[in-house]
Amino acid sequence: MTSSKRSRLLGAGLIVALLIAVAVGALLWRPRTMSSWGFQETRLPVDDIPVGIAISGDGTVWFTLEGSNALGLLRNGQLQKLPKGADSVEPLGLAVDAAGHAWYTEAPKQRISRASTDGTITSFALATAVARLGRLAVAPNGDVWFAETSLVSVTHLRDGRLTRHVMGSLMPTAPMDAAPFGIAVSSEGHVWATLQNANKLVRVSASGEKTAFDVPTRASGLGDVAVSADGVVWFVEIAANKIGRFAAGRFEEFTVPTPNAGITALAVAPDGAAWFTELRGHRLGRVYAGAITEYVLPRSDARPFGITVDAGNNVWYTDLSGWLGRLDADRARAR
Repeated sequence: MTSSKRSRLLGAGLIVALLIAVAVGALLWRPRTMSSWGFQETRLPVDDIPVGIAISGDGTVWFTLEGSNALGLLRNGQLQKLPKGADSVEPLGLAVDAAGHAWYTEAPKQRISRASTDGTITSFALATAVARLGRLAVAPNGDVWFAETSLVSVTHLRDGRLTRHVMGSLMPTAPMDAAPFGIAVSSEGHVWATLQNANKLVRVSASGEKTAFDVPTRASGLGDVAVSADGVVWFVEIAANKIGRFAAGRFEEFTVPTPNAGITALAVAPDGAAWFTELRGHRLGRVYAGAITEYVLPRSDARPFGITVDAGNNVWYTDLSGWLGRLDADRARAR
């Protein structure tokens, strides 16, 4: 069971990607912890596979669980599960808004949902028979954006209303190749997405204008994308084993030292460093000042997948082997 769930998730992550209220009935875990220089890791119960990860302003860490009907969170030193009413399949989209609510994708149920720490779940139907969804992001104004791959759309959710920005016009000869996967929103409200098969980075401006940029490396296998506070766009090139940077109309690409590292996710730290996961390399990586530094995880079987960075510059990650981890800021800080 565990291996089949992991196989399904890895395929999505590397080749690409309720209406219920529960008050105080969250299930508390009794975790096992371990550490190595700078790392703090918590072992989850057997068969729990953490995937996406996001952190709120108050320090609550949220994460999705493959094949589970619950969300995970670490709050005030306690690990909990919040029931959400349906099992997850490839739960890649997760972000937290300013109020501390966790927004996440639910492709099997064709909806986007929002969870509160008290267990309240609110869902928004996509009104489609089938949904393939990529990443999800929350804009500074609280609007939700997500990659709706099945409709070749960068989709905007505001006040319960969906607005779809269809990408097909960017690839008139093969419109389905414009299906987005990664998504991020800048402080100015511009939305950035990766078009995997088209090998393009696309921007949807605050006014709705779409602009596409060709990534220099062909067939790079675009994945996750993130935007720094100063508007620099970072993105993953899975097939090319590179991290890309786009600023002032210019691309830069940085080759990951570990061959075939299996890059799955990306996040930008407050100090401007871009962090990423190396699932096959059993490492975390950091790009800063044009150089890549790799951090070997404490376990040889580590399979890091999701990543985020908190306000204090601590790097948090999920591990498909069943761990939730943190690299302390003292070691992670760019020097």
